[in-house]
This record gives sequence, structure tokens and C-alpha cells, in this order.
Amino acid sequence: MAGRRSPWGKPRPDMPGGDEGDGDSAGSAPPQADGEGPKGPRNPWLPPGDGTPRRSASIEDIFRGRDRRGPGGPAGGGGNFPRLPQRPDGKSWFPLILGAIALLWLGVSTVHMVGPKEEGVVTTFGKYSRTIGPGVSVTLPWPAQSVEIADVTSIKVDTIPEGENEKLMLTSDQNLVDLSYLIRWNIKDLKLYTFRLADPEETVRQAAEAAMRSSIAEVPLDEALSGAGRGEVEQRVKERMQSLLDRYRAGVRIQGIEIKKADPPQKTLAAFQQVTAAQQDAERDRSNARAWAQQLLARAQGDAAAFDKVYAEYKLAPEVTKRRMYYETMERVLNKNPKVIMEDNGVSPFLPLPEMKKRVDPQPAPEQKGGQ
Repeated sequence: MAGRRSPWGKPRPDMPGGDEGDGDSAGSAPPQADGEGPKGPRNPWLPPGDGTPRRSASIEDIFRGRDRRGPGGPAGGGGNFPRLPQRPDGKSWFPLILGAIALLWLGVSTVHMVGPKEEGVVTTFGKYSRTIGPGVSVTLPWPAQSVEIADVTSIKVDTIPEGENEKLMLTSDQNLVDLSYLIRWNIKDLKLYTFRLADPEETVRQAAEAAMRSSIAEVPLDEALSGAGRGEVEQRVKERMQSLLDRYRAGVRIQGIEIKKADPPQKTLAAFQQVTAAQQDAERDRSNARAWAQQLLARAQGDAAAFDKVYAEYKLAPEVTKRRMYYETMERVLNKNPKVIMEDNGVSPFLPLPEMKKRVDPQPAPEQKGGQ
């Protein structure tokens, strides 16, 4: 009867029910299979029984062994890991490359070139440290210190509104005007400009719009549209913007405001043109009336002056002045009337002398002041 077999290999005679007659003679140990010990399976962490040394558990030894078994190595094939070329003395280039990268990083993060129109804000772990001017400056390497450089001299120009959009504002006479204007500004204090406001550029635009609306609300539409009124509005806007930004401590200096366009709204442009034409016609009529009144007044003043002269002469010689005034008046009345002056003796009062004169001389005869 065959005995039970060991789960690790051939049946063993020392196990109960083992086959004692199978195999070698009694007292001799049965042959051991690979991986089996005399009393059971071999410990996998011990070196094999063929004399091969146990492999080291170090990761460096493992990769070194793979390199030796690479192409051309003893084992042939295996993993192909790239290796850095070695220096002539057999050492690796890796430390030198790492040192060069560290030196480059130190040079870039510690030496800063600031332009002639620029300034830089130095922060130490995010907190303000100092402001550096134009030239070469040295700081601690990042992340201990960092530098933010900005142009503080050049003039920045913002246009409100952007593109072709409308910007309607209300004047003092309750009219709407479409405005487009420019803002010229630069940085006055880089520290305040960097840390006081979250968005300094947007703050400048909002302050400009608030100041422009306040200034336009103080002038009528004619002054807002005319060139003479624009200059005063621009000056008011500049002063109000600078005062507001100084209260905010924005670190910004306003250089100037320029109104590019001041027109009526597009939707009311046709009606505005009609109103403007009517106003021009009314102004022309008023000008003509004033001119006629001035002429009439000058004529009346001349007549009054002439009457004063006649009255002065009348006081000197009343009879002579009366007769001269009578003659002048009759001359004006009878100047354009056909007449014949004659003596009463021997002439019929019904003789049609004017008609006879017209038949003889169809052309009008010159007026005669003397009688014939």
C-alpha cells in the first residue's frame, strides 16, 4: 500500500503509512528535490544549495546588476537604462550639472536689472521690504525674497468708453450727451500702487467716470458741446480725480483729461438737428430785428438832433425860421407833383396847362423852383 505523499515533493518513508519498500535501503535519506530541505521546503530567503550567493536587497545593487546585464553584459538583454557619460577621472557629471543649475537659479533670483524708467518692489516672504531704483540690485534668492518691477515714468492712456460704445451723461439742463474721453496717468508711488488697491487700473477708470459725471452735471448742453466749455470740464475732472485717488492712497498721478467727442445720443440725433436748425433760425431773426431797431433808433436820434438845431435857430429869429420851414415843407410836398406857377392877372384859372405841357414835351421836364 502506497503511503501518503508530501505536498512538497516525493513520499517520505518517515511519514505514517509511508511505503518503506519503495526507494533506497532503510536508514538512507531520500533524494531531495530542488527547494526542499531535509524536513520540509527550503527557506526562500536563504541562498540556494547550488552555491550561488544570495542577491542583495539594496536598490542600488539591483540597478547596478541590471546595468551589468545590459547589452554586451554577462547576461545579455535585460533593462536598458540610460547612463550619464563619465568624466575622464571616472566620476559622474551629475553633481557638476546640479551645481550649475543651482548657481543659475541663484543668479536669476538674486541679481535684478532695473531699467531707467522702472522701479522694483522687494517683498520678503510676501511682505513689503523696500523699493529699488534703476540699476543693478541684489536680493535674497527666491522664495525668501522676490522683486516686482514696473514702469513708473511712462504715461499710460485709457479710453472711456472702449470701442464705439456710447457713454451717456446728464447735463445741468436735463439733456443727454454722448461723451468719449482719454485719461493720461502714471505711477506716483509704486508701493501704494502695488499694495493698496486690488486692481489699480480699474480704480482709475471708475474714478474718471465718477469725476466726469459730476463735472458734466454742472454745465448746460451748449457748454458741454462747445470747445470753450470743454477745457473747463477737463480741468474739473482732473482735479476731482486726483483728489479722489489721493484719498484712496492709490499711488497714481493724473496727467490730463481730453474729451475726444461730445455729441447728442444717436437715437435723438435727428430731433436734435431739427431743434438746432430752429434755434439758428430764431437767432437769425433776432439778429435782424436788433439791426432794424438800431437803424430806426439812429434815424430818430438824427431827426431829434436836427429838430434841436432848428429850435435853437427859431429862438434867435422866429419869423425867418417860420418862413424857411414853410418853404421846406412845401418843397417836400410838391416835389413830385406836376405844377405850374403863374401870376393871377390875365390867365384863366381853367386853362389845362399841365396837359398841354405833356403833349408838347412827352419827357418829364425838370422841376423848376422859380415861376415863369
